[in-house]
Amino acid sequence: MVKEIEKAGIPIVQMANLIPVAKTVGSNKMVPTISIPYPLGDPDTPKEEQWKVRYHRVGVALDALTMDVKEQTVFNVSV
Repeated sequence: MVKEIEKAGIPIVQMANLIPVAKTVGSNKMVPTISIPYPLGDPDTPKEEQWKVRYHRVGVALDALTMDVKEQTVFNVSV
């Protein structure tokens, strides 16, 4: 699906916890997430910490949308 969206000229960033799978399906821009049931957070952490993690990773994804990449790229999410 990612490749088809890109073919239509729409930039896309895939946020995924299984980066090897995202690479296999041909995603060009990938942002790692945390886990399958909670991709952008951990319900066992305080809400403020969850918000910071979500805000940061979505920010990384939005920045990735503006970048021109020539090959598959996994964007760094470390703070």
